[in-house]
Amino acid sequence: MAESDTLPRDLQALVQEHDAPAVLLDTAYRIVAANGAYSERYGSSGPVLGRHCYAVSHHNSRPCDEVGETCPLRASLASGEPRRALHLHYTPQGQEHVDVETRPLRDEQGKIRYVVEIMHPSRAASARPSERGLVGRSPAFNHMLELIERAAPSEAAVLLLGETGTGKEAVAHALHTLSGRADGPFVPVECSGLTETLFESELFGHEKGAFTGAHNRKLGLVEAARGGTLFLDEVGDIPLNMQVKLLRLLESETFRRVGGIEPQKADFRLICATNRDLRELMREGAFREDLYYRISVFPIPLPPLRERREDLPLLVETLLARLVPARSLTVDPRAMDRLRDYDFPGNIRELRNILERAVLLADGERIRTEHLPPELASSGTTPAEVEDTEILPLAEVERRYLERVIARYDGDRKSLAQRLGLSERTLYRKLQALQAGH
Repeated sequence: MAESDTLPRDLQALVQEHDAPAVLLDTAYRIVAANGAYSERYGSSGPVLGRHCYAVSHHNSRPCDEVGETCPLRASLASGEPRRALHLHYTPQGQEHVDVETRPLRDEQGKIRYVVEIMHPSRAASARPSERGLVGRSPAFNHMLELIERAAPSEAAVLLLGETGTGKEAVAHALHTLSGRADGPFVPVECSGLTETLFESELFGHEKGAFTGAHNRKLGLVEAARGGTLFLDEVGDIPLNMQVKLLRLLESETFRRVGGIEPQKADFRLICATNRDLRELMREGAFREDLYYRISVFPIPLPPLRERREDLPLLVETLLARLVPARSLTVDPRAMDRLRDYDFPGNIRELRNILERAVLLADGERIRTEHLPPELASSGTTPAEVEDTEILPLAEVERRYLERVIARYDGDRKSLAQRLGLSERTLYRKLQALQAGH
């Protein structure tokens, strides 16, 4: 492209200096320079110079912000400042999560002429079936993942908020893996059910002879987490008296073993999780306000499975591959419909249990409705059954149909809008309304 040939060398160097995929964009979203990493990752369909960024990485015909996504380029042009956003990009291997960073460049008159865009593929999650880690691609999942990517590199205390079974320990492990402490230990502590005495001994350790039965010195989990991450699961269940000692640990970064005299130095990054409303516990006097503000510097809500139904086929495929890697198991469409119609009060943990049971019952290579628990095998109604048994407002019929369609459809929003006979903007509004209604 002629324009790229005439770019000043320092502008060319701005993209070449990055190991991650990077491009130089003009204000019309056209790619005027690209490094080798970008061309290799996204240029399978041909040269990228001169093409729009959204066409190459998103397979869209319009900018991201016109089809319902946050566009960091548009935000940088409007504010004149760097911006970040998490996107789903297309690669020859399939979709991937990418943390997109934009940096505007000004000319001598102070006018923005170009924007450097750097793509950081996520190491925390996959948009395709994966042997380990987080998987998903729904809007609710992507929002959570964006917060994970923001918080992980820091030392800030993170509080994970979510229902039972939403994968809080998996998210905590992802935060640890992306942090500067990834080479250190990841130490989970299940706080639920620990008595005051046991909690203190487990957390801080004890000296020999500290109490009856303490025949040897025991190192606590705080010491075990030195240089790494301490994960306190169900922190809302910590006894009130122990909350004082935990707060002292966080404020002084020191502790004493039970029965010990010498203070020990603590060195860990703290991640907490709870399925309880800590603010309500504070009002009831069951959780200390000062401790709450120490552990909740960066809260991350984890969406329940019913708010990310679009991820259900991906989660099913991933869990089946993890449970029985030697079998090529699939789920019968009618059984998948039953799963889609179920609210999963136990979330992903319950889904895993359901599939594990079904795997044991299925003799062939397909899971059918009879392999599901009784409450699922007979639940759910098809759209036709709804029409035959009850009269519903058209808006409710449309809502139910859209829920089923987006849970089944694996393509992008553009092709889905075409299949539904809608514009992308109209489909986006309907999906936003659907998500807000959950």
